[in-house]
Amino acid sequence: MRLSVRQLRLFPALTAFSFFLVSAHAQPKVATANGPIDFEEYEPVSTLKTPEHKLTRAKYPFIDVHNHQYDMDKTDLRKLVTQMDSLNMGIMVNLSGRGFTSNVAESTTFIDNALSNVQKSYPKRLAIFTNINFVNLGEPGWTEKAVKLLEEDIKKGAKGLKIYKSLGFNVKDTEGKRVRVDDPRLDAIWAKCGQLGVPVLIHTADPKPFWDPMDRFNERWLELKTHPGRKRSEDNPVSWEQLIAEQHNVFRKHPKTTFINAHMGWYPNDLVKLDSLMKVFPNMLVEIGAVIAELGRQPRASRKFFEKHQDRILFGKDSWIPSEYATYFRVLETDDEYFPYHKKYHAFWRMYGMALPDEVLKKVYYKNALRIIPGLDKSQFPN
Repeated sequence: MRLSVRQLRLFPALTAFSFFLVSAHAQPKVATANGPIDFEEYEPVSTLKTPEHKLTRAKYPFIDVHNHQYDMDKTDLRKLVTQMDSLNMGIMVNLSGRGFTSNVAESTTFIDNALSNVQKSYPKRLAIFTNINFVNLGEPGWTEKAVKLLEEDIKKGAKGLKIYKSLGFNVKDTEGKRVRVDDPRLDAIWAKCGQLGVPVLIHTADPKPFWDPMDRFNERWLELKTHPGRKRSEDNPVSWEQLIAEQHNVFRKHPKTTFINAHMGWYPNDLVKLDSLMKVFPNMLVEIGAVIAELGRQPRASRKFFEKHQDRILFGKDSWIPSEYATYFRVLETDDEYFPYHKKYHAFWRMYGMALPDEVLKKVYYKNALRIIPGLDKSQFPN
């Protein structure tokens, strides 16, 4: 290809401009005396000086409605309760009532032993939710058996039902078809929880960026890079929007059942949208497990939301790492500014405190949970 004189004159400028575009789209490394470093390694120490209130205990006894303990069937629970005491946790709700075995008989033995262990040691401090085993869904009589098992668990002492995110995502029936969250074969289960007066804590999907392209525009890029298993593949047949819509269909079809939407329904970063959903679904409450980082970067909007919906927000944490509760206490209770989150890969931004009023804080910490979860001991909590 021959270039004209004008093109030859422009060639150096075009080359420089092209290099600029490539450089702008690259992930540059930060230069240091010891050589370049990646963003993952970059940990600047803030020079900002502001009042600090590093809390290790909650101001009031609280109920963690979203926790997972996998050996409650046989372990000595004294160590666990001692750790709870150090945080001022009044009651822990273990959502993994039936463990993770797919065998119905084994999971029944597990929850029976777990309930027995709690009852003989700390019945006022620990509560258990049961789970549904979706194996063999599609066989004749599956729904009736699942409902019967649910009733039996509640009679034995389970306080509610936990649904994992696998429903809608990778649970399949006996024909190999994906089971939708709003599958009509599950309607009797939701209805039975309403009849029994127990809540359903339901986790559907994951943060929306897990479905988005993993590029420089993805806010969860660092998390997906360090935890590649969380990325939803491009060929996944179920979109985030589809899963959320199916969950909302369940809320709509069962207005007499109380649902606790785990992780604020994955709308903590869009409180205007979540506010509209609270209006549409009066039977839906939310819990704050694993989303405190979203609330902590918008303290004014978060506080307004908490004040408006103070009767429908519950405290939850999800993973059992006692040291991480400090971030939750600090965001909820203080007016501290620009403090770090406990996991950089999860939130590389800084936190700000909401300084919730005491009455709102009490509702989030324990009053709302005591109201909707039957049989919890109220004697350890202030009025």
